[in-house]
Amino acid sequence: MGILEKISEIEKEIARTQKNKATEYHLGLLKAKLAKYRAQLLEPSKSASSKGEGFDVMKSGDARVALIGFPSVGKSTFLSLMTSTASEAASYEFTTLTCIPGVIEYKGANIQLLDLPGIIEGAAQGKGRGRQVIAVARTADVVIMMLDATKGEVQRLLLEKELESVGIRLNKHKPNIYFKPKKGGGISFNSTVTLTQCSEKLVQLILHEYKIFNAEVLFREDCSPDEFIDVIVGNRVYMPCLYVYNKIDQISMEEVDRLARKPNSVVISCGMKLNLDYLLEMLWEYLALTCIYTKKRGQRPDFTDAIILRKGASVEHVGTSTKYSPQRVGLTHTMEHEDVIQIVKK
Repeated sequence: MGILEKISEIEKEIARTQKNKATEYHLGLLKAKLAKYRAQLLEPSKSASSKGEGFDVMKSGDARVALIGFPSVGKSTFLSLMTSTASEAASYEFTTLTCIPGVIEYKGANIQLLDLPGIIEGAAQGKGRGRQVIAVARTADVVIMMLDATKGEVQRLLLEKELESVGIRLNKHKPNIYFKPKKGGGISFNSTVTLTQCSEKLVQLILHEYKIFNAEVLFREDCSPDEFIDVIVGNRVYMPCLYVYNKIDQISMEEVDRLARKPNSVVISCGMKLNLDYLLEMLWEYLALTCIYTKKRGQRPDFTDAIILRKGASVEHVGTSTKYSPQRVGLTHTMEHEDVIQIVKK
């Protein structure tokens, strides 16, 4: 039995098993096995044929945004509108065959936008070019999930399931669990909160499935078995995601209002160029960037060449920027957007 068949059998077993106290250990073990097989499935191929697929794009600019979605939801049109890059667009499926990079210039920052080939259902199992698409998506700072507003929630649910199965966690934080394998001493289990989803026995069973018999585990929040498995595997990616519903000019105002009120969601129409400015504002917030200007002594501030930093950066980060002389500034003041700073040598 191949890996795909094993994954399918485990998924069917999980689906038909009722969730209750009596089955929690069985389900925990099944989820641990499922995570192991999925990790094996997504390991890069060693064959020479896997080279030269055209997906390795050098990271550039101040941030990277992955644009993903099903074929023909408007990703190529969006890229053409937001950047100077032309990505082939048509009304039929599978137009984009390689990864198309473009650059959004916004508030002094250069944001790399990657138009990835349309993800299809089953991409996480290696169908189509889904594996390469997902590998590039894991390197992004933010994911824009482009959805067809005329097709309801079906696309969103399928894409979330696909990304979840390959270790991409959207709009979630890393579980607050301390986990450290040891050479001996057995499994030391503790928690600082009341646990309602995981027990010490379940934790031990999951660890044994991964052939881990000596480790230190400390739960600092009430996490699920799936989140604990994520900590063990250790290769999960946690990133913000904007759900962008395109083609709102083809649905009712009531439906537009419903979609716009959903968390982490923006409604647009690439065809009619509606609400694109608000989407850029939201993208800037999700990237958590801030723009800083410098000033030389006795001169006016230079507003032509900004330093782009992450929110929460201090004066010290500006002083050690690669754009300017690496002078260390001994202040911990947090910089705000469009602050002007003059670096003075001690």
